[in-house]
Amino acid sequence: PGMGLNSVDDSKEGIEKFLKRNPSTCFIAEENEKIVGVIMAGNDGRRGYIYHTAVLPEFRGKHVAKTLVENAMAALEKEGITKVALVVFEKNQNGNGFWEKIGFTVRNDLIYRNKTIAQMERIVVNE
Repeated sequence: PGMGLNSVDDSKEGIEKFLKRNPSTCFIAEENEKIVGVIMAGNDGRRGYIYHTAVLPEFRGKHVAKTLVENAMAALEKEGITKVALVVFEKNQNGNGFWEKIGFTVRNDLIYRNKTIAQMERIVVNE
């Protein structure tokens, strides 16, 4: 819930492409050989970005997401990255609460813009 996914970037092929480009900054959390959390992070050589972070509801509040973020941040720092950014939907109260709790601040001086260059379908995940 609260994530924005699409049929191109978040397809199996799109995620494989991202993981090949960012092999050392993406992590999963497992329990009993089951994936219970994931973080997709990468960088452009100057700035780090966290793209997706998700934890199964029954594992929330157990520091899974915080540990994933700490691992991704350490990996980005190891690659020489000194600042990390991310985007959270305004209505994602749980997500915004989490990011604020672990020290990510809101920037009110920016306007986020994007433009689609390939046709894709938006995938809604339990909004």
